[in-house]
Amino acid sequence: MKNTVIFLFVLLGLVSHAQQWTPVQGKMMTQWASQVTPDQVWKEYPRPQFERESWQNLNGLWEYAILKKEQAQPQKFQGEILVPFCVESALSGVGKSVMPEDRIWYKRSFSVPTAWQGKSVLLNFEAVDYTASVWVNGALVGSHKGAYDRFSFDITKYLKDNGPQEIVVSIDDPSSFGVQPRGKQQMPQQGIWYTPVSGIWQTVWLEAVSSEAFLAEAKITPDIDSESVSIIPMLNKPLKPEYMVIATVLKNGHEIASGEVIADRNLKIRIEAPELWSPDHPFLYDLQLTLKSPDGKVLDEVSSYFGMRKISLGDLNGNQYLFLNNEPLFHYGTLDQGWWPDGLHTPPSDEAMKYDIQLTKDMGFNMIRKHIKVEPDRWYYHCDQLGILVWQDMPSGMVILPEEGQERPVRVQHVSRNGDDLNQRSADAAQFEWELRRMIDLHYNSPSIVIWVPFNEGWGQYATCRISDQVKALDPTRLVNAVSGWALRPCGDIYDIHTYQTEVHVPAISLDRASVIGEYGGIGYPIENHLWDPNMRNWGYQTYHSAEELLQNYKYKFDQIVEMKKSKGLSAAVYTQTTDVEGEVNGLITYDREVIKIPVDTLRSIHSVLFEE
Repeated sequence: MKNTVIFLFVLLGLVSHAQQWTPVQGKMMTQWASQVTPDQVWKEYPRPQFERESWQNLNGLWEYAILKKEQAQPQKFQGEILVPFCVESALSGVGKSVMPEDRIWYKRSFSVPTAWQGKSVLLNFEAVDYTASVWVNGALVGSHKGAYDRFSFDITKYLKDNGPQEIVVSIDDPSSFGVQPRGKQQMPQQGIWYTPVSGIWQTVWLEAVSSEAFLAEAKITPDIDSESVSIIPMLNKPLKPEYMVIATVLKNGHEIASGEVIADRNLKIRIEAPELWSPDHPFLYDLQLTLKSPDGKVLDEVSSYFGMRKISLGDLNGNQYLFLNNEPLFHYGTLDQGWWPDGLHTPPSDEAMKYDIQLTKDMGFNMIRKHIKVEPDRWYYHCDQLGILVWQDMPSGMVILPEEGQERPVRVQHVSRNGDDLNQRSADAAQFEWELRRMIDLHYNSPSIVIWVPFNEGWGQYATCRISDQVKALDPTRLVNAVSGWALRPCGDIYDIHTYQTEVHVPAISLDRASVIGEYGGIGYPIENHLWDPNMRNWGYQTYHSAEELLQNYKYKFDQIVEMKKSKGLSAAVYTQTTDVEGEVNGLITYDREVIKIPVDTLRSIHSVLFEE
């Protein structure tokens, strides 16, 4: 009876605790927001290409406080925040701005499963914006700087033998007052710049691994020409004597090939008559990695996957062209900002995130340009499964300067169209290039990613050709679009212009690069009751006020793209954009994802002409 009473008190406490959270009222919401609760928030395994069985999700309600940087760690917190939604978002339950002089504090407790005894425990953060320090049970375990890459700490030695364990996190974010890579975030939000994102914005979780050794990562490189896949499984630390890794390739659940290699060495496995990955046939092979100790004991098992595909340049009618699997393929996609009215950088759910990708595919696009944002790993997983080519931008780093006599930042530092590259301070350059490398390394295995884009429209653009060459050296299996639009340079694999005029401009034909239109369209169509803020400027590059006018003008611009493909050697085009975003109303879908402005079947029919042979 006593245990039953205790259980009821605990249960009532949890229900009361959960009822304290509510989304910020008066904000635009998507249909998925109503399904979000403290107990049901981003429960999916966060790294589908490197999956283990023993893990624990730490998303849910945390305590939070926003203090000035000079203040000490709070003894009393100000309320509760729903992780992994950023402080500024409605779904966080907070909805507050964070200034550069502020510091965000988070706290929560957790218990270590008894089955994890004797194992090492990793504390994983998928993404935090921007500089984070982490304490466990009062001890500092580490720090990290960067908004878009994951990081982990081995917290085993900081854990108590029993009872609840405590995590405290502090986060600084200079927002648009700093030079760090941050993409479209700006304070204040206006025009093409959106509400800043601060704090934890992706999943936080625990993982149990062998205390002797475990697999830290694996680099997977398909080669369709040699009908093989290269796998480099890497340990968490250098070890002697030799630890072996068994790699098993499965097709439709059946083993088709395997090999064994010393950890940290390269293993090449032949794939007989490989089934190639493409937008029309996004076939994925499963991969099992098993780590064994020198005495033959199994220490670690990881599930992964890969796609057999090749992206390259080739000759088509005397022009350089984009090839997939040694065949020419026109890339036609949307500019996808990855913003949500209720979660900002964080989609309300995995289902919501997948919806945007599936809808893009259903509309007859075969590509997405992920615009100056890096998504959660599961976004790329869905692209891999659904068959969408991805052009992945590096989030821009830049200085935002106030106009003379004004206090608020209103002008972006960028390269003039015909000017020299910016001069970047060495420390800022080192941080940008570190985050660029992390983006490439962490998403190297995703078959959907086919092009890296280091710079966009001159924003924070420096040492362009050196960085383009650096990206190519890091990943020679993909193409590099050194600069998308504006201040183009003679390097990379692609010549990319932006054109938002009614008459779409034709890019120059390059002798050594594929010619593409990296952004065009931007046709605005504001829809009443589906606007982020009816009182602000809701705009497009050209704006119309009916679905008929939108379709007519979309078709007019699209027909020009078709003609350029036929007669001008155009390899790709990117339409702006997937959804409305805050004050921009040039999406094919409203920001709340409630209205599809041009019928899906109509778009698919229009687009089909691009892929006819």
